[in-house]
Amino acid sequence: MATLAEHKPVEFTHWSDRLPDGALDHIPGEGGWPVVGNTFRMLADPHGFARRMYETYGPVYKNWAFGGWQVALIGADANELMLFDRGKLFSSEQGWGPILDQLFPRGLMLLDFDHHRADRRALSIAFKPEPMRHYSGSLNRGIAQRMEQWGEGEMRFYPSIKELTLDLAADSFIGIEWGPEADKINTAFIDMVQASVAPVRRPLPFTQMKKGVDGRKFLVEYFTRETHRRRAEGGGQDMFSQFATATHEDGSLMPVDEVVDHMNFLMMAAHDTITSSATSLIWLLAKHPEWQEKLRQEVISVTGGVDAKGKVRDLAYEDLGKLELSEMAFKEALRMVPPVPSTPRRALKDFEYGGYTIPAGTPVGINAHMVHHMAEHWDTPDSFNPMHFTPDAVKARHKYAWVPFGGGAHMCLGLHFAYMQVKILLAQMLPRYEIELAAGDPEWQPWPIPKPKDGLRIRLKKLG
Repeated sequence: MATLAEHKPVEFTHWSDRLPDGALDHIPGEGGWPVVGNTFRMLADPHGFARRMYETYGPVYKNWAFGGWQVALIGADANELMLFDRGKLFSSEQGWGPILDQLFPRGLMLLDFDHHRADRRALSIAFKPEPMRHYSGSLNRGIAQRMEQWGEGEMRFYPSIKELTLDLAADSFIGIEWGPEADKINTAFIDMVQASVAPVRRPLPFTQMKKGVDGRKFLVEYFTRETHRRRAEGGGQDMFSQFATATHEDGSLMPVDEVVDHMNFLMMAAHDTITSSATSLIWLLAKHPEWQEKLRQEVISVTGGVDAKGKVRDLAYEDLGKLELSEMAFKEALRMVPPVPSTPRRALKDFEYGGYTIPAGTPVGINAHMVHHMAEHWDTPDSFNPMHFTPDAVKARHKYAWVPFGGGAHMCLGLHFAYMQVKILLAQMLPRYEIELAAGDPEWQPWPIPKPKDGLRIRLKKLG
């Protein structure tokens, strides 16, 4: 067992607190170039870099990037250790803080332990059956309308589905109609998301971070005003109204500033990850027309497809569970292109993994993308194969070999909403169109949230 050098206990209360010098000397790895470390190597090819480090140093290695040492923990067992976190060893707040603290502070993913549990319980009201049934109606209407607008021909799918997802969020999440107000909200969110990974981390004039901070200011003012109004008027079925009237176990309303922070974070987390995962699924179905046809026939068998007037039938909320093959295909797309390829945490206590003792205060991370492509867990790790998700295959596999939604206490609160939106997209799209790649296989930008560099150029051909 490789252990750490003797060091005095240090309390780490903020992500900017630094490890003592030499605390990670016993961990294998490399620091890269002077000053910048491995930052540019990671950004150029994050999956290739991680694979090389794993093959060179094993399932535990250190790496200097983005201004400090980080320790990677690779494997399904590492995923379980960090995500299930039986011993409350890891802080999500201090893991995500360097990336999200300026723009999305106090979002649900940035809370730990009792505070996280209390807020998650209060917010879960927005994902109960009645609100979800309401969202399904909004999604069917909005997606059907946009499918007709898209029409036949070539298009860039990624920016189109991103715009649609934001518009759907304005309706289902905030309860406002598409229009100028929704456009302002969407622009603010886009600026915030882009700023979260901007290289300049201070809001200097003309920088992306300044645009992001300005976007946050606009949304804080908007959601604060709206929270008070919706509480006074009794709210509604949209997600924001559910959050605005959410209560803790003692019956007290959630503070207004917390409602605002949760709404800001949820909008960010939902629209970018759903956009990425819907794009990867459509890409893979365009590449594999045999699977596209299987899903089309499943949709038609459940919804009836097109009615006598030529209108595509909606997917009823009660029928979501019947699209079993569609769900398997979506899970396989999430395996191949997880929308969150890696997950950071910070160790709050010394712990052991892979033959090493890792000290409190260490920034640590797991790599979902790598584990999702390990031959020990997947029959065909680099090929699209929805049969990876038959009940028998799932039962035989390590529970934490597939973690696109995280796991444990921090399992994505909106995962059922994501399944619902993608299934309704398939139900509205596949009976209308045959989907083809219009420009060959795209190159993907792998990090921080994957997207095709050319926007995924596809061709839609009307059916029937």
